[in-house]
Amino acid sequence: MEVIISKTYDELSKAAAKAVAKTVNSKPNAVLGLATGSTPLGLYKELIRMHKEEGLDFSHVATFNLDEYVGLRPSHPQSYHYFMHENLFNHINIAPHNVHIPSATAGNYRAFCESYEKSIAACGGIDLQVLGIGSDGHIGFNEPSSSLGSRTRIKTLTKQTLDDNARFFKDGEKVPIYAITMGVGTILEAREIILLATGAGKAEAVAKAIEGPVTSMNTASALQLHREATFYLDEAAAGKLEMREYFEWIQANKPGGAA
Repeated sequence: MEVIISKTYDELSKAAAKAVAKTVNSKPNAVLGLATGSTPLGLYKELIRMHKEEGLDFSHVATFNLDEYVGLRPSHPQSYHYFMHENLFNHINIAPHNVHIPSATAGNYRAFCESYEKSIAACGGIDLQVLGIGSDGHIGFNEPSSSLGSRTRIKTLTKQTLDDNARFFKDGEKVPIYAITMGVGTILEAREIILLATGAGKAEAVAKAIEGPVTSMNTASALQLHREATFYLDEAAAGKLEMREYFEWIQANKPGGAA
């Protein structure tokens, strides 16, 4: 596991975008696992800039999104279909048939979740998975107590997650209580994983994920078991790391200079 601490959100976003671009440039038909939420917006903005100004090519890239609220149509402003198209896909040259986002309106959810797993496998697996982290340490919608070997499935969201996400919905609009999510086991099969976290509100969850025991009560802690996992943090999100000085020392003394 590597921990990279940036002074600003913009610096963090650009560092993470370089990691994604490196994967795409080294493998033009790379398979990317993507996340939603406010944290990766800067990453997606930088990827769009790289595409338009530097020719970063997504024409053969395939993507699989982590999750989606159950019951929201793709046109709903808070659906993750809408989010991804508004904030990334509409601005790059990705082929529509290479975009995969969980169906929130499938009739048979169990069958859909199984087919989603098969689609990932058919593409050769995920080369790089982008993650955020919830204030309780969840990745995707793998809430505390989720099995660390779990696969794509429906999850009931915790009250904390509902409260955290309520700000994205209009006043009086109910936050969906169910979501389809890739499982922790699915996520861990990605060849490389990057997790982005910003703000003091994520600091405790981040510290437990990096320095605490591997536990289903903080599903991000499972990344300790992955050989190619990198946490991209701003200073506030790194605020409760006991080993922060050491992580910064490693970063400053990497071959070739700081990351």
